[in-house]
Amino acid sequence: MTETSKLPAVDRDTPNAARMYDYLLGGSHNFAADRAAADRIKATVPWLADVARTNRFFLHRAVRFCVEAGVDQFIDLGSGIPTAGNVHDAARAMNPGARVAYVDNEPVTVASATALLEGDPLATISAVDMRDPDAVFAAPGVCDLLDLSRPVALLTVAVLHFVSDEDDPAGLAERYRSRLAPGSLHVLTHATGDHDPDDVTTIDSVYRNTANPSTPRTRRQVAALFGDTELVDPGLVDATEWRPLDNVGAQHRGLWAGIGRIR
Repeated sequence: MTETSKLPAVDRDTPNAARMYDYLLGGSHNFAADRAAADRIKATVPWLADVARTNRFFLHRAVRFCVEAGVDQFIDLGSGIPTAGNVHDAARAMNPGARVAYVDNEPVTVASATALLEGDPLATISAVDMRDPDAVFAAPGVCDLLDLSRPVALLTVAVLHFVSDEDDPAGLAERYRSRLAPGSLHVLTHATGDHDPDDVTTIDSVYRNTANPSTPRTRRQVAALFGDTELVDPGLVDATEWRPLDNVGAQHRGLWAGIGRIR
Protein backbone atom coordinates (compact mmCIF):
# COMPACT_ATOMS: atom_id res chain seq x y z
CA MET A 1 0.00 0.00 0.00
CA THR A 2 1.34 3.43 -0.86
CA GLU A 3 0.24 6.92 0.05
CA THR A 4 1.85 9.56 -2.16
CA SER A 5 1.45 13.33 -2.21
CA LYS A 6 3.51 16.23 -3.48
CA LEU A 7 6.53 14.13 -4.34
CA PRO A 8 9.44 16.15 -5.70
CA ALA A 9 10.74 15.26 -9.14
CA VAL A 10 13.63 12.84 -9.31
CA ASP A 11 16.89 14.81 -9.47
CA ARG A 12 19.59 12.53 -10.84
CA ASP A 13 22.28 15.22 -10.66
CA THR A 14 22.05 16.20 -6.98
CA PRO A 15 23.33 13.55 -4.56
CA ASN A 16 20.74 12.30 -2.07
CA ALA A 17 21.49 10.81 1.36
CA ALA A 18 19.06 7.89 0.98
CA ARG A 19 20.55 6.88 -2.36
CA MET A 20 24.11 7.31 -1.05
CA TYR A 21 23.23 5.04 1.87
CA ASP A 22 21.81 2.51 -0.56
CA TYR A 23 25.07 2.60 -2.53
CA LEU A 24 27.16 2.12 0.60
CA LEU A 25 25.07 -0.94 1.48
CA GLY A 26 25.61 -2.41 -1.98
CA GLY A 27 22.16 -1.56 -3.34
CA SER A 28 21.23 -0.61 -6.88
CA HIS A 29 18.77 2.26 -6.28
CA ASN A 30 21.25 5.08 -6.82
CA PHE A 31 22.64 7.34 -9.54
CA ALA A 32 26.12 8.38 -10.66
CA ALA A 33 25.99 11.59 -8.62
CA ASP A 34 25.21 9.60 -5.46
CA ARG A 35 28.08 7.20 -6.04
CA ALA A 36 30.50 10.02 -6.83
CA ALA A 37 29.62 11.88 -3.62
CA ALA A 38 30.03 8.76 -1.49
CA ASP A 39 33.31 7.93 -3.20
CA ARG A 40 34.63 11.44 -2.49
CA ILE A 41 34.09 10.81 1.20
CA LYS A 42 35.55 7.29 1.05
CA ALA A 43 38.75 8.67 -0.49
CA THR A 44 39.45 10.38 2.84
CA VAL A 45 37.28 8.33 5.21
CA PRO A 46 37.61 4.73 3.97
CA TRP A 47 35.45 3.38 6.80
CA LEU A 48 32.34 5.22 5.57
CA ALA A 49 30.72 2.01 4.31
CA ASP A 50 31.27 0.49 7.74
CA VAL A 51 29.14 3.30 9.20
CA ALA A 52 26.25 2.29 6.94
CA ARG A 53 26.61 -1.38 7.83
CA THR A 54 26.92 -0.62 11.54
CA ASN A 55 23.71 1.39 11.35
CA ARG A 56 21.88 -1.43 9.56
CA PHE A 57 23.12 -4.06 12.01
CA PHE A 58 21.99 -1.92 14.94
CA LEU A 59 18.58 -1.52 13.30
CA HIS A 60 18.19 -5.30 13.10
CA ARG A 61 19.10 -5.73 16.78
CA ALA A 62 16.77 -2.90 17.78
CA VAL A 63 13.83 -4.33 15.85
CA ARG A 64 14.36 -7.70 17.49
CA PHE A 65 14.44 -6.01 20.89
CA CYS A 66 11.16 -4.24 20.15
CA VAL A 67 9.45 -7.47 19.09
CA GLU A 68 10.77 -9.28 22.17
CA ALA A 69 9.32 -6.43 24.24
CA GLY A 70 5.90 -7.17 22.74
CA VAL A 71 5.78 -4.33 20.20
CA ASP A 72 4.46 -5.45 16.82
CA GLN A 73 3.91 -2.05 15.14
CA PHE A 74 6.61 0.15 13.63
CA ILE A 75 6.73 3.59 12.06
CA ASP A 76 10.01 4.14 10.21
CA LEU A 77 10.70 7.83 9.56
CA GLY A 78 13.03 8.63 6.68
CA SER A 79 13.06 4.92 5.94
CA GLY A 80 15.33 5.20 2.91
CA ILE A 81 15.74 2.82 -0.01
CA PRO A 82 14.35 -0.69 0.66
CA THR A 83 17.73 -2.43 0.57
CA ALA A 84 18.05 -6.00 1.87
CA GLY A 85 17.22 -6.36 5.54
CA ASN A 86 14.18 -4.12 5.87
CA VAL A 87 12.35 -3.51 9.11
CA HIS A 88 9.44 -5.72 8.10
CA ASP A 89 11.83 -8.56 7.22
CA ALA A 90 13.54 -8.35 10.62
CA ALA A 91 10.29 -7.99 12.56
CA ARG A 92 8.42 -10.77 10.78
CA ALA A 93 11.24 -13.21 11.33
CA MET A 94 9.99 -13.12 14.94
CA ASN A 95 6.35 -12.06 14.53
CA PRO A 96 4.74 -12.73 11.12
CA GLY A 97 1.93 -10.29 11.99
CA ALA A 98 4.19 -7.26 12.52
CA ARG A 99 2.98 -4.07 10.85
CA VAL A 100 5.38 -1.49 9.42
CA ALA A 101 4.56 2.01 8.16
CA TYR A 102 7.49 3.42 6.19
CA VAL A 103 7.67 7.18 5.66
CA ASP A 104 9.89 9.01 3.18
CA ASN A 105 9.57 11.74 0.59
CA GLU A 106 12.46 10.83 -1.73
CA PRO A 107 10.85 9.71 -5.01
CA VAL A 108 13.22 6.82 -5.79
CA THR A 109 12.71 5.49 -2.28
CA VAL A 110 8.94 5.68 -2.61
CA ALA A 111 8.90 4.07 -6.05
CA SER A 112 11.21 1.26 -4.93
CA ALA A 113 9.24 0.62 -1.75
CA THR A 114 5.97 0.67 -3.68
CA ALA A 115 7.21 -2.17 -5.87
CA LEU A 116 8.64 -4.07 -2.91
CA LEU A 117 5.47 -3.84 -0.82
CA GLU A 118 2.96 -4.59 -3.56
CA GLY A 119 0.41 -7.05 -2.26
CA ASP A 120 1.61 -6.73 1.35
CA PRO A 121 -1.35 -5.72 3.55
CA LEU A 122 0.79 -5.21 6.65
CA ALA A 123 3.40 -2.78 5.30
CA THR A 124 2.98 0.63 3.66
CA ILE A 125 5.03 3.48 2.29
CA SER A 126 3.76 7.02 2.78
CA ALA A 127 5.31 9.84 0.78
CA VAL A 128 5.31 12.56 3.42
CA ASP A 129 7.94 14.92 4.79
CA MET A 130 8.77 13.60 8.26
CA ARG A 131 9.12 17.20 9.52
CA ASP A 132 5.31 17.38 9.42
CA PRO A 133 4.04 14.92 12.07
CA ASP A 134 0.40 15.89 11.52
CA ALA A 135 0.65 14.96 7.85
CA VAL A 136 2.46 11.74 8.70
CA PHE A 137 -0.16 10.57 11.18
CA ALA A 138 -2.96 11.60 8.81
CA ALA A 139 -1.53 9.57 5.93
CA PRO A 140 -3.75 6.52 5.25
CA GLY A 141 -0.63 4.35 5.14
CA VAL A 142 -0.08 5.25 8.79
CA CYS A 143 -3.49 5.88 10.35
CA ASP A 144 -5.20 2.95 8.61
CA LEU A 145 -2.39 0.50 9.45
CA LEU A 146 -1.30 1.32 12.99
CA ASP A 147 -3.39 1.18 16.15
CA LEU A 148 -2.06 4.10 18.18
CA SER A 149 -3.90 2.92 21.28
CA ARG A 150 -1.28 0.18 21.50
CA PRO A 151 2.53 0.54 21.71
CA VAL A 152 4.43 1.46 18.55
CA ALA A 153 8.15 1.48 17.84
CA LEU A 154 9.15 4.89 16.48
CA LEU A 155 12.26 4.49 14.33
CA THR A 156 14.45 7.55 13.72
CA VAL A 157 17.50 5.68 12.51
CA ALA A 158 20.21 7.86 10.93
CA VAL A 159 17.65 10.53 10.04
CA LEU A 160 17.53 13.26 12.71
CA HIS A 161 21.01 14.51 11.79
CA PHE A 162 19.35 15.59 8.54
CA VAL A 163 16.97 17.80 10.54
CA SER A 164 18.53 21.21 11.07
CA ASP A 165 18.63 23.02 14.40
CA GLU A 166 16.18 25.52 12.90
CA ASP A 167 13.68 22.68 12.45
CA ASP A 168 14.05 21.72 16.14
CA PRO A 169 14.77 17.96 16.04
CA ALA A 170 14.12 17.54 19.77
CA GLY A 171 10.73 19.20 19.48
CA LEU A 172 9.97 17.17 16.39
CA ALA A 173 10.77 13.89 18.14
CA GLU A 174 8.54 14.89 21.07
CA ARG A 175 5.64 15.66 18.73
CA TYR A 176 5.82 12.09 17.47
CA ARG A 177 6.20 10.51 20.90
CA SER A 178 3.26 12.50 22.26
CA ARG A 179 0.97 10.62 19.89
CA LEU A 180 2.13 7.18 20.99
CA ALA A 181 0.81 4.96 23.78
CA PRO A 182 2.80 4.29 26.96
CA GLY A 183 5.11 1.35 26.43
CA SER A 184 6.04 2.55 22.95
CA LEU A 185 9.74 2.66 22.09
CA HIS A 186 11.84 5.34 20.40
CA VAL A 187 14.75 3.84 18.44
CA LEU A 188 17.45 6.31 17.40
CA THR A 189 20.88 6.55 15.82
CA HIS A 190 22.55 9.87 15.14
CA ALA A 191 25.83 10.97 13.55
CA THR A 192 28.45 12.53 15.81
CA GLY A 193 31.88 14.06 15.55
CA ASP A 194 32.73 13.18 19.15
CA HIS A 195 35.20 10.47 18.14
CA ASP A 196 36.62 11.53 14.77
CA PRO A 197 36.01 15.28 14.37
CA ASP A 198 38.28 15.71 11.34
CA ASP A 199 36.74 12.79 9.45
CA VAL A 200 33.22 13.92 10.30
CA THR A 201 34.05 17.43 9.09
CA THR A 202 35.03 15.86 5.76
CA ILE A 203 31.79 13.90 5.62
CA ASP A 204 29.75 16.96 6.55
CA SER A 205 31.41 19.08 3.85
CA VAL A 206 30.25 16.66 1.16
CA TYR A 207 26.71 16.35 2.53
CA ARG A 208 26.39 20.15 2.50
CA ASN A 209 26.36 19.89 -1.29
CA THR A 210 23.67 17.20 -1.41
CA ALA A 211 19.90 17.39 -1.07
CA ASN A 212 20.35 16.51 2.61
CA PRO A 213 22.86 18.62 4.56
CA SER A 214 23.73 16.96 7.85
CA THR A 215 24.21 18.25 11.39
CA PRO A 216 26.38 15.94 13.51
CA ARG A 217 25.66 16.37 17.23
CA THR A 218 27.40 15.66 20.50
CA ARG A 219 26.35 12.92 22.88
CA ARG A 220 24.66 15.48 25.13
CA GLN A 221 22.71 16.92 22.19
CA VAL A 222 21.66 13.45 21.03
CA ALA A 223 20.59 12.48 24.54
CA ALA A 224 18.27 15.50 24.54
CA LEU A 225 16.46 14.06 21.51
CA PHE A 226 15.07 11.31 23.75
CA GLY A 227 13.22 13.83 25.93
CA ASP A 228 11.85 12.24 29.09
CA THR A 229 11.85 8.68 27.80
CA GLU A 230 13.51 5.99 29.89
CA LEU A 231 16.64 4.74 28.12
CA VAL A 232 16.86 0.96 28.12
CA ASP A 233 20.14 -0.75 28.97
CA PRO A 234 22.91 -0.05 27.92
CA GLY A 235 21.72 3.54 27.44
CA LEU A 236 23.10 5.89 24.81
CA VAL A 237 26.25 4.28 23.41
CA ASP A 238 28.14 3.91 20.17
CA ALA A 239 26.06 1.86 17.75
CA THR A 240 28.66 -0.92 17.83
CA GLU A 241 28.18 -1.22 21.60
CA TRP A 242 24.38 -1.45 21.75
CA ARG A 243 23.78 -5.11 22.69
CA PRO A 244 26.24 -6.48 20.11
CA LEU A 245 26.01 -10.11 19.16
CA ASP A 246 29.77 -10.21 19.69
CA ASN A 247 32.53 -7.68 20.16
CA VAL A 248 35.00 -9.05 17.65
CA GLY A 249 36.46 -6.10 15.76
CA ALA A 250 34.14 -3.64 17.49
CA GLN A 251 35.13 -0.04 16.83
CA HIS A 252 33.28 3.23 17.18
CA ARG A 253 31.65 4.30 13.91
CA GLY A 254 30.46 7.84 14.58
CA LEU A 255 26.90 6.95 15.54
CA TRP A 256 25.27 7.35 18.94
CA ALA A 257 22.50 4.80 19.39
CA GLY A 258 19.83 4.06 21.94
CA ILE A 259 16.24 3.10 22.64
CA GLY A 260 13.95 5.10 24.91
CA ARG A 261 10.78 3.72 26.47
CA ILE A 262 7.82 6.09 26.40
CA ARG A 263 6.13 6.28 29.80
